Amino acid sequence: MNQKSDKKRDKSIYLDYAATTPVDPRVVEAMIPYLTERFGNASSIHNYGRKARDAIEIARGKIASLMGAEAREIYFTSSATEANNWVLKGHSFRMGKEKTHIAISTIEHDCVLNSTKWLKQEGYKISQIQVDNYGLIDFVSLERALEEGATLVSVIHGNNEIGTIEPIEAVSNLCHGYGALFHTDAAQTFGKINLDVKKMNIDLMTMNAHKLYGPKGVGALFVKEGVILPPLLHGGGQERGMRSSTENISGIVGFGKAVELRGEEMEEEAIRLSNLRDKLIDGALEISESYLNGHPINRLPNNANLRFSYIEGEALILSLDGEGIAASTGSACSSNSLEPSHVLLAIGLTPLEAHGSLRLSLGKNNTQEEIYYVLDVLPRVVKRLREISPLTPAS
Repeated sequence: MNQKSDKKRDKSIYLDYAATTPVDPRVVEAMIPYLTERFGNASSIHNYGRKARDAIEIARGKIASLMGAEAREIYFTSSATEANNWVLKGHSFRMGKEKTHIAISTIEHDCVLNSTKWLKQEGYKISQIQVDNYGLIDFVSLERALEEGATLVSVIHGNNEIGTIEPIEAVSNLCHGYGALFHTDAAQTFGKINLDVKKMNIDLMTMNAHKLYGPKGVGALFVKEGVILPPLLHGGGQERGMRSSTENISGIVGFGKAVELRGEEMEEEAIRLSNLRDKLIDGALEISESYLNGHPINRLPNNANLRFSYIEGEALILSLDGEGIAASTGSACSSNSLEPSHVLLAIGLTPLEAHGSLRLSLGKNNTQEEIYYVLDVLPRVVKRLREISPLTPAS
């Protein structure tokens, strides 16, 4: 079927970059001084504190620059999950139960989905926007929510499971036409594809570091100047009073360095990864009764989400792991769940079809030889699992 790789099977191939990425050695190098001699608290007024404060502001500027924002519009958080919670809950608490109406897509990340489930239980109005079979926003469903008075719309930019990239500029423009705020979770796209918050007319945008070769435990929220969002954390008044908590200086420095490197390497890397992704998809679809989940063109450059009839994704993941290939069945945050992915159900798959899905997500360390190896292993694994599966029709 495909050219075979001479890659030894005792070597590990990591194809779960959508879950997390290794920290770039250059990022580690930038962080180390802020874990050792430059350990000051940024709230202190002495020299140690001033150096820490300067480091935060340099990182803030780098992050703002890559998205076309102003540095004062960037607020650091502990994660994308915190940033998403801040947007949804902060907006709700500010508006109150009588006026709040949040509309989210049916394919949002679990942290958005579960935050709005909690808000709904607390009495806030929440509605869902449908998507088509590729995972693209249904504009009729979106406009219906806006006509019903949605005050905030949240639509993920690049889906973490199926890789579909949403037409965010068109979505945001429609929202603003109805006077609604627009938020997007860009954790999977920021630093991977070009993104301009002004051109795309975004009010609020979530990012994190560990999806772009930065450290875990640090994220950021873009809040467009003029948008009012109350703080969720109260304390010492850090982040200009918007997010109290002693800053993770080394993490923020690492985030800034990772973004700086992505700005330099992103476009070339996106082309390389897209080529590898397409080889992977084309080769996998040569397997009988295999299918691509998500949009065939408007998708993340590193995402291949496939499904195979008559087998369970969990068995496929374990079998691939035994061959030295690390992959997943969906979002890393819900990979321990036995329930079918809400994203795959939202695009029209049955629970049985959803359970047979595989997410392969590539990164900067993957090579063409690794893809050949995967395409050598995958058909054999699928064939073996189908032979022992009770789901396979009798011949």
